[in-house]
Amino acid sequence: MLDINVIREQPETVKKAMSDLNVKAPIDVILQLDARRRELLTQTEALRAERNAASKEISRTTDPEARRSRIEQMRAVGDTLGQLEQELRRTEEQVSALMLQVPNLPSPGVPIGPDESHNLIVRQVGEQPAFASEPLPHWDLGPSLDILDLDRGVKLSGTRFYILRGLGARLQRALITWMLDLHLAQGYTEIYPPYMVRREMMVGAAQLPKFEDNIYHDAEEDFWFIGTSEIPLTNLHRDEILPASALPLKYVSYTPCFRREKMSAGRDVRGIKRGHQFDKVEMYQLTTPETSYDTLETMIGDAEAVCQGLNVPYRLVQMCTGDLGFQAATKFDLEVWAPGVQEWLEVSSLSNCTDFQARRANIRYRPEPGAKPRYVHTLNGSGLALPRVMIAVMENYQQPDGTILVPPALRPYMGGIEIIR
Repeated sequence: MLDINVIREQPETVKKAMSDLNVKAPIDVILQLDARRRELLTQTEALRAERNAASKEISRTTDPEARRSRIEQMRAVGDTLGQLEQELRRTEEQVSALMLQVPNLPSPGVPIGPDESHNLIVRQVGEQPAFASEPLPHWDLGPSLDILDLDRGVKLSGTRFYILRGLGARLQRALITWMLDLHLAQGYTEIYPPYMVRREMMVGAAQLPKFEDNIYHDAEEDFWFIGTSEIPLTNLHRDEILPASALPLKYVSYTPCFRREKMSAGRDVRGIKRGHQFDKVEMYQLTTPETSYDTLETMIGDAEAVCQGLNVPYRLVQMCTGDLGFQAATKFDLEVWAPGVQEWLEVSSLSNCTDFQARRANIRYRPEPGAKPRYVHTLNGSGLALPRVMIAVMENYQQPDGTILVPPALRPYMGGIEIIR
């Protein structure tokens, strides 16, 4: 969440940022409630001080009538104090709830624009492959090789589910293991987290309350199914004060992810581009504020290394304010080219969330012994997300005879298999 002092001291700057983000945030209400909260705090502290002083006075009073009178006065003070304390608690709860609705502020340099049409293409790498005939989309290519079964996925679980069969399942497993190994070589530590977490972990990662409608929830146990391993990785050091020498912390995790896909009818309905369940390898770092933007550049390079290792065309896109998301101060997407569907498919969003998540999860570090703790900066980025990487591999590596060439980087993970036929 934002620092309340930023809203107090720079309200017009914050309101301008909300306008750029196309967000209706309750800034004025927060300011009003915060002013009332501070007023109540002053009043309650004054009454507590009065009561404490009176208690000492009463203990020294020997006149019974004067003592009784003073006690009656303090009983009235106590009643007033109790009412003010209740109002203070309610006001603090209201401020806290409203603060959870306010997104992060965009960093300087983020393009201002209302929607994705104002995103900036930073660079494009690799040539789109040429085909002698029109390339097949994965929803035709996969079933023809018996590696993708859409109908049985729907039979088992309904729309937006599918089955990977045989070498299709093995190709996905190879991609996951290869990507993990690549990131381990880049210095990340692998984490195997729970796939379900408690509500406060969702709040800490800035998923709740904003995205509650898109999250699967087991109401009986109050478990929330993760839509990304960013959620448990954010909370791994919840309520901790880390030594500066421990930073940066670099984590990588593979998990299945679960999200309710609520979109307009007709959009991305064919194939496996969007589903309620998908797999993802996620990179995550905790850093000092001074190094977080350099760290973001490094993480972008770490994600690009996956595209380069697979030798698929990709591009890096900087998100404008209207497409920035809730917790990110700045965000870049990696998109791979899929010739069968004739689309650039997002396979990674790489974000610097500054101290936004750290404030929610109370993750701090101590710059030096005895120094006041500061909030860390958190960064996340897919490295990469499936099944879109699968789509890119299948469609870019398809051959004229309908087979799929296995990318050389994956062959050791496929038992030496070079062609899926």
